This record gives sequence, structure tokens and C-alpha cells, in this order.
Amino acid sequence: MPDAVKHGFARRDRLTKTDEFSSVFGFRKAIRGQWLMLHYQPRSPQCRQIREQSGPEAARLGLVVGKKLLKRAVDRNRLKRVVRENFRLRRLQLPSYDLVVRLAVKGVPLHDAELATEINTLFDRLAVRHRRQLEIAAQTVEQQVAATSRDLL
Repeated sequence: MPDAVKHGFARRDRLTKTDEFSSVFGFRKAIRGQWLMLHYQPRSPQCRQIREQSGPEAARLGLVVGKKLLKRAVDRNRLKRVVRENFRLRRLQLPSYDLVVRLAVKGVPLHDAELATEINTLFDRLAVRHRRQLEIAAQTVEQQVAATSRDLL
């Protein structure tokens, strides 16, 4: 199946080290939903080996669900399972970011459909922010090129 899209959740698609989580939290960019919070950071160029394995546009996911917010392990595992599944299905459409999803409030409704809607909304908002940043960067480059060409004339 070389032409088929693989929808697995391999180790290279996850944040696994404490430093990776700390780096994303330290970047201090986040999108808050009703129940979840999505922290994000553009993929580091230092991850060259991981990038080559997973492709240049592959996002990575980390999950933080504390016992203080969800007491029962079955509830924590269900939340993680729903988030992982939705990430797995949308990973190729997401920008190349390191993402950490964490629970933002206590007592989350544990209906899979509501959680899936919440995480997909956060992913959509991330994509919009990413497109906006690209547009701003393109405008800045155009302005610099125009200024340089005026100076040369």
C-alpha cells in the first residue's frame, strides 16, 4: 500500500519527551475551547531526523489529562482515545506543529461526539491562525521586495 494514506498513530507522530512538552508549553501559544485547550508550536528545525521519517508537513500530538480533573482512569482514557482518533484522521491536513491537548475544566461531558466536535473545532481554529500567519508573512515579503526595488531604481 505505498500509494494509500496510512492513518496510524506511530511513535513519530507523538510528543514523547518531557522537553518536547515543555517546549510547547513554553512557547505560550494556545487555543481554548469549552473543555479542552490546544497548545501549539511550529515544528522545530532541530527535529530534522524525525521530519525526514514522518514527512515535512506532519504534526505531532501530546496529551495531558490529569487525575485532578478526571478522577476515573476510564474517563481519562476515553478522552485520550477520542482526541487521538480525531488527530489521526486529520493529521495530514494540520500544519506542521507540535500540539499538546489538555483538559481545561473539571467535569467534562464524556460523550464522544461532543469531544470530537470540540477537538475538530480547535484544529480548525489552528488552521485558520496558521493561514493568517502565512498571509501576513507573504505581505511582509512583498513590501520588502517593493521597498528594495524602489531603492535600486
